[in-house]
Amino acid sequence: MRLIRIFVLYTALIVGANAATAETDLTAIDALRTGDMAKLVLSQTPESAPDGLLLDATDGEHHLSDWQGKFLLVNFWATWCAPCRAELGALDRLQADMGGDGFEVVTVATGRNPVAAIKKLFADEGISHLPILRDPDQTFARDMGVLGLPITVLIDRDGREVARLIGDAAWDSAEAKALLTAFKTENRP
Repeated sequence: MRLIRIFVLYTALIVGANAATAETDLTAIDALRTGDMAKLVLSQTPESAPDGLLLDATDGEHHLSDWQGKFLLVNFWATWCAPCRAELGALDRLQADMGGDGFEVVTVATGRNPVAAIKKLFADEGISHLPILRDPDQTFARDMGVLGLPITVLIDRDGREVARLIGDAAWDSAEAKALLTAFKTENRP
């Protein structure tokens, strides 16, 4: 079922479909899909995201449900992925500007990403607001239907995937912030 959903999302991206969620009128959000945000594919019917197991830098266990009640930007990346590395600075600035009670940037290094390499990259790039979270066996990435990197998934306060962006983006741009603000303030029943 998840692969069918991912196929539909990718197909929608290719044909430029402007889908909307069943509960919400997303006309205003769709109008904000400019610049890099034009690549964002909105979910027609939001489905619950899996509650994946994530490891921090000291192998402490975390789950997506740890952020329940917040609007999440979940970014899948790897130390060896050049577009992923380039995107981290924008994600860090976004977290510094917008992170807090109602919104969080959750970055997930998926696959073989040694903690030492992540720490070195974060230090070299001045990344100080993002968590070090890992998905070493890629189980969470597979469960989320991540077929390449980077992939960013927007998850609403109820733990449902509402949108997905394939590739890198300027997440600290005015367009991205406007779109994310519209999403996170969206009142859902």
